[in-house]
Amino acid sequence: MPVLLGDKLVIAISSRALFDLDDSHQVYEQEGLEAYRQYQIAREDEPLAPGEAFQLVQKLLRINSLLEGESRVEVVLLSRNSADTGLRVFNSIQHYQLGITRAAFAGGRSPFTYVPAFGCHLFLSTHADDVRSTLEAGFAAATILPSGRPRDTGDELRIAFDGDAVLFSDESEQVFQRDGLEAFQAKERAAAREPLAGGPFKHFLAALNRIQTEFGVDDCPIRTALVTARGAPAHERVIRTLREWDIRLDESLFLGGLDKSEFLRAFGADLFFDDQEGHCQRAVGVVPTGHVPHGISNLRKTS
Repeated sequence: MPVLLGDKLVIAISSRALFDLDDSHQVYEQEGLEAYRQYQIAREDEPLAPGEAFQLVQKLLRINSLLEGESRVEVVLLSRNSADTGLRVFNSIQHYQLGITRAAFAGGRSPFTYVPAFGCHLFLSTHADDVRSTLEAGFAAATILPSGRPRDTGDELRIAFDGDAVLFSDESEQVFQRDGLEAFQAKERAAAREPLAGGPFKHFLAALNRIQTEFGVDDCPIRTALVTARGAPAHERVIRTLREWDIRLDESLFLGGLDKSEFLRAFGADLFFDDQEGHCQRAVGVVPTGHVPHGISNLRKTS
């Protein structure tokens, strides 16, 4: 009988998001593929340093040790490397004792096509084109931005989400950008009882939420937050939408246009997802950040 991942939370991650491959990538850019291959083979027993999403993966996999019975979180490696050059990555996985056993090495091509095959809820990568392709295929994905900041060592996994174009569709953001704040607020007030359509991260949040329900309130290892520029009266539609979806967020911050950075610092996010590059560039100075190139704010970059 084939093994199926079933109702696990499945996260796909690229090798450059998991480990620091900047030196290796520089060899590839400057000297070409064969030099890169030889560089990796010569160092395949030298563990790579942790990358931007390393601690996130550690915390995700730790959840399995807290639940009795079958594990509930699966992390798979999706890499543009070949299996030959990727051996160093797997050796590093073993060095850090990460519970990652499945991988797809695409041999120089984009590995995003394996996202649906693995049943992934989320793909994290440093390669923006792979992220865009994954989003266009209907799956949650984000480009992990470089920060170089030291990581918190606490065990609780804290994930923060922007609302429009991330958890929700960008239908309201389109009104705001086309007609301005007053029209946006009037539309949201009139549509307060009409649930918003889901955005690319709805199913990922729902999968997180299912795991949260397996723990008591006081011992849950996952904490989620909505951090949105919306304020009153546009808050009501968001609250009613989440209620309609039967999805719980632990914290909801309606900032009414305030800069999100200090609020993200206060929440202590292990990763924050936002569709707008300006928000991401400010946030990455305080917390690890993933850019979600989806919706009207990113149309100019795909045209």
